Amino acid sequence: MTPQEHLKAHQQAGRLIDVGGVQTFIREEGSGPPVVCLHGVPTSSYLYRKVLPELATRGLRGIAPDFPGMGLSDRPLNFDYSFTGLGRWAAQLIDALELDQFHLVIHDVGGPVGLELVAARPHQIQSLTILNTLLANVGTFKKPWPMRPFEWPVVGELYLATMQPALFTRLMVMLGVNDKSSLPPAEGAVYVKLLKRQDNGRAFLKIMRSFETTVAKQELYISAVKNLNVPVQFVWGEDDPFLTVEKDGRPAAQATGVERFFSLPSKHFLQEDQAPAIAALIADLVNEGL
Repeated sequence: MTPQEHLKAHQQAGRLIDVGGVQTFIREEGSGPPVVCLHGVPTSSYLYRKVLPELATRGLRGIAPDFPGMGLSDRPLNFDYSFTGLGRWAAQLIDALELDQFHLVIHDVGGPVGLELVAARPHQIQSLTILNTLLANVGTFKKPWPMRPFEWPVVGELYLATMQPALFTRLMVMLGVNDKSSLPPAEGAVYVKLLKRQDNGRAFLKIMRSFETTVAKQELYISAVKNLNVPVQFVWGEDDPFLTVEKDGRPAAQATGVERFFSLPSKHFLQEDQAPAIAALIADLVNEGL
């Protein structure tokens, strides 16, 4: 399949819903207890395309939305793209989906966004699975070198404009997966198409320039997880070169008092080459909470 065919298949696998005035793309599969999967940057719901069918085969309803400004969702100019703003949108998403309770999976920047939701709606969370993300390191977090140019005006626009599919896929493979065959070039190219789309990535750049890396946010997220009275687990790509197991993963588990910690043979984008293992661990956690 060509990149355009992969993109068309992805679009046909989802639908648009209104979330607080933002036309939001969601991809979902299966029936049963709902599992909401939040992506980070520079990805989208496309990152969960392999996880969702694995969840479905385990009797779960996997739901992966695109954040405002990302993927196939709208890209409003005046939207609040901070962790706070995206967290507020996430709460509106849950209402739009009419979910009384749900299981939550968070990854990358979807971590802080999802933890805003956990802090605001703890009574609706039935379990929490934390993939490689920011948590106990929010107050000290510095973007890794491939993402840092996006912070800077003009430089970020030029960097994104010159980001071609082949280079992007090489970076995704180098930094994100252990099994290179799990992300063929035609599929990797879809990420770039979904990132740039009609606004050439301007909304994405706003997200990259709106990180709330403060001690106050770090304390809020640690407290939100510690106070959850439901099953919680960490599932970490053990070879992540930036959010490492020893510097970021296990300290986050320690800070939140979570004992359940699993490491998988992958890097940052473990959804690409560890989808069955991730889905199995999520299903185990869901079943524990039933």
